[in-house]
Order: sequence, then C-alpha cells, then structure tokens
Amino acid sequence: MKFDHGAFQVSDINKAIKFYIEKLGFKLKSQSINEEEHEAYAFIELGEARIELIQDLITPFKKQEIVKPFCPHFCMEIDDMKKGMELLKKNNINIIRGPLEIKDEETWVYFSDPDNNILEYIQWYKKK
Repeated sequence: MKFDHGAFQVSDINKAIKFYIEKLGFKLKSQSINEEEHEAYAFIELGEARIELIQDLITPFKKQEIVKPFCPHFCMEIDDMKKGMELLKKNNINIIRGPLEIKDEETWVYFSDPDNNILEYIQWYKKK
C-alpha cells in the first residue's frame, strides 16, 4: 500500500486551482464534475504531493476557523525553508505560524489557502 492523495473542500474549484498552480507551483492533473454526487473536483500535483480539490455544487462552502494544532493539514517536504518562505511572502500567502524549529531535527511553517485549508512546509535536517 502507498499514500495516494489528501483532499480539501473549496468554495470555487477554478479559483482554488488557480491559487495552487500560480502561487505554489502545482500542476493540474485532471478536472471534472461528478453529476451524481453534485461535486466538481480536480487533482493537482507537485512532485509526489497530490491533492484533490472538491467543491460541493449544492451546499455553499463555509470556511473553517484556523485553530491550533492546525489539523487537519497537508504537509510537503522542502529542501530550503528560506526559499519556501520567500515563495509564500512573494505570493502574499497567509502564514499561520512559523517557521518553527526543533534544533537539529526540523523546521516547519503552517500556511493556508484562500479557503483556510491548512498546508505545511517542513524541512528535515540531515544527520551528519
């Protein structure tokens, strides 16, 4: 067994796709409408990270409140936290908390998409 994807509910599928592609560098893998379930959905990916975005076409989406411990969230490993932070700031992405650090182990930052879905960048320190 292997991990396939995480999923986020969004208020507008096209705006969400645009955010992930233009601001975070994801690529659109597929997009469709499930008429039976009354949902629009898209799969986006960045390297091995894959997220399904889902919009309920009947019930309007209500943003979740962002609260600690920031769960659930989708975490992506990066090689350089400084570059990750520069990307977030350059694209005016909502930084929730961080970067935080556990000495000699890791550094991480929580941020959100426009629908308050929580994402995380983590950089693991290499053992010498």
